Amino acid sequence: MSVTTELPQDEASLKQILQKQAGPKDEDILREKEQAILKLGQIYKDNKDSTALANVIRESRPLMQHLAKAKTAKLIRTLLDLFSQIPNSTSLQIESTKENVEWAKNEKRIFLKQNLETRLIGLYIDNANYRDALALIQTLLRELKRLDDKMILTEVHLLESRVNHALANMPKSKAALTSARTAANSIYCPPLLQAQLDMQSGVLHAEDKDYKTAFSYFFEALEGFSSQDDPKATSALKYMLLCKIMLNLPEDVTAIVGGKLAQRYAGPDVEAMKAVAAAHEDRSLADFEKLLQAHKKELSDDPIIRNHLAALYDTLLEQNLVRIIEPFSRVEISHVAELVKQPVREVEAKLSQMILDKVFHGILDQGAGCLIVFDEPEEDKTYDATLETMSHMSQVVEHLFAAAQKL
Repeated sequence: MSVTTELPQDEASLKQILQKQAGPKDEDILREKEQAILKLGQIYKDNKDSTALANVIRESRPLMQHLAKAKTAKLIRTLLDLFSQIPNSTSLQIESTKENVEWAKNEKRIFLKQNLETRLIGLYIDNANYRDALALIQTLLRELKRLDDKMILTEVHLLESRVNHALANMPKSKAALTSARTAANSIYCPPLLQAQLDMQSGVLHAEDKDYKTAFSYFFEALEGFSSQDDPKATSALKYMLLCKIMLNLPEDVTAIVGGKLAQRYAGPDVEAMKAVAAAHEDRSLADFEKLLQAHKKELSDDPIIRNHLAALYDTLLEQNLVRIIEPFSRVEISHVAELVKQPVREVEAKLSQMILDKVFHGILDQGAGCLIVFDEPEEDKTYDATLETMSHMSQVVEHLFAAAQKL
């Protein structure tokens, strides 16, 4: 019969509990020690002491040898989860997870090792350590294909897709996501994992400029994350708003933000996207630059948002330049730069690119510092007409040749 005791709240008393000797049959002492470890982990998490938390995980291993495998796995995962709530602890969390992977390997706890390695890959990605992540993914995939564990296989393929996307290897990223979806279709896919798959699908479609399909995936991801109260729901909502802005529908942003589901996630991230939509609607480069500085954390620190906003900024700059140079046949580049409130060098480079892309016809006279704009040249249809005539003549010759063969 188990007896529930009230645990002390101070660190010293909890450490004394951990010093108690206990064998495999001392269930009450083992349970008390397990609760003490969790309580200590919580104290160190609250104190933002990641080094002490890593030591608690290390010192709890003798206890784990006497616990059931499922309980051990849960205890390790719970303690490692506490790291994520301590700022700037990723490096220590990686080291601690590596130690636990090695321990699980030595203890021949295969499933725990694979779960911890999957977590380690995610940490490598968050730390931008893509080479180590890819190496571990390849090793883990070989093991998982032998064991045919579809659940972890889905998670690892999804992580592989994220790594390759971060490395701008789109073909491999898409192939990995397809493999993840194939594995997920043969099992019951938990809502959180399904939401992560939808999120990655939306990211890849957005990279292909297919913002309409991307929006649908981000909406599915938002519903999935929202049902599980996952903080990633805010990111899914941000990406939904981004798609509407990139589709040149900034007026839809207000309607989405006013929706019942979106109102739960109102905050700096959503306000930043509303500001982007307003700047885009006004076609104001100055406002756009100001909000990028004001909302650096919400916009520039997110690589997906940053990449698409860079393209949006480029489009806005191009539209502004076309509007400004339209009335001129010859204009000083410095004057154009003054009107768009951008550095002369940047404006000159953009005008050069626009001429090469045939957005308008003209040349840059760098000696005089001027842009000379030409009238739109009339299309000469002689070449097309000649090709059409030759095509008709070819058909006539073929018909004559066929008729001559019948004689």
